[in-house]
Amino acid sequence: MLAASMALLLPVGGALAAGDAEAGKAAFSRRCAVCHAVAEGQNKVGPSLHGVVGRASGAVPNFNYSQAMKNAGKTWDEASIDTYLQDPKAYVPGNRMILAGIKDEAERQNIIAYLATQK
Repeated sequence: MLAASMALLLPVGGALAAGDAEAGKAAFSRRCAVCHAVAEGQNKVGPSLHGVVGRASGAVPNFNYSQAMKNAGKTWDEASIDTYLQDPKAYVPGNRMILAGIKDEAERQNIIAYLATQK
């Protein structure tokens, strides 16, 4: 029974384990809110992250993206956001995001869970 319960916690087919959206809201406030808003159409130094999960990279209207982000050809799903947050400069070389990366996996997963609620 315990083994079956533990199996439910493991990623399946490359999917990421769900984070805690409430903890992600707090982490977003600490790490991301200086540059990003989650309100639709509210761009700051970085683009609005409202509806980011499932959106194409470089697609927020009225935001001046770097050429690197405009041409990245990414779709922001849980896996790509996770990889980007680990090391933005490596995932999209030439982008302008100043974040060096979030090394803590749980913190990244929590932020992603929070962003997924922003639709």
